Amino acid sequence: MEIKQFFPSRSPILLSGFLVLACSALDPAETDLTKGNQDEPVDPRITRYYEAHAHQRKSKSLGAVNNGSLIDGHLFPFKGNNYRYFDELSYTSGRAFLNSEVLKTALKAYEELEGTNKNRKYVVMECSHEKGGKLWPHRTHQNGLSIDFMMPLVMNGMPYYELDLLGARHYGLGFDDQGRYEKNNAVQIDFETVAQHLLALLAAGKKHRVRIKKVIIKVELKDELYAGKYGKQLKNSGIYVVRGLTPLINNLHDDHYHVDFEFY
Repeated sequence: MEIKQFFPSRSPILLSGFLVLACSALDPAETDLTKGNQDEPVDPRITRYYEAHAHQRKSKSLGAVNNGSLIDGHLFPFKGNNYRYFDELSYTSGRAFLNSEVLKTALKAYEELEGTNKNRKYVVMECSHEKGGKLWPHRTHQNGLSIDFMMPLVMNGMPYYELDLLGARHYGLGFDDQGRYEKNNAVQIDFETVAQHLLALLAAGKKHRVRIKKVIIKVELKDELYAGKYGKQLKNSGIYVVRGLTPLINNLHDDHYHVDFEFY
């Protein structure tokens, strides 16, 4: 995901554009940006939107993630037992579509994690348009084979969700090179959960001949990512995690991890 490449500063002014668009329905005076409830009910309009786009046709991805299209894209369910999509406006603006086999892979991974990480809830961020093509302001996400996943967080060793429902504003959050939230160092990235999720995606994709082509994460975070039990398994799994990025792109991949998939 290269969304924040357009926002070299994290200031509210330079985070305008996409973030203003995505947050236009919210009144900052009425919105507490420090709270987030993963269990809040789904708006019936979201349910109707999902039902209107449901179908069983198999998708076809054409071209590359940065120059491609998608035929018969499948819409990610807005919410499941242990996951939800991050933003209602992004969702109803048609930015949560995937290749059908990639979607099956993602959902199977979450199903498996219900048993292996019962107390953790996950957040899906932007995917692709229904027919693919440019997904402003992303550079990739064009053929239904890319997903942004929100970094899971912990505080005092417990899952922490109070930043999960900021919508597009989440892309503007900042974390240091040890994965600590810049506004509260007690809030930290849960790297073991990231590694466990990536391994679950790897396993789930085998049935659908889908594998992880690339994981983009701030490179300074890789030591922390590989440090734990699941991190060591991830390091030896063959999953490619980027080794180098331009300074700007590198700085933008601290609040989420971007995954490109491919078929084999």
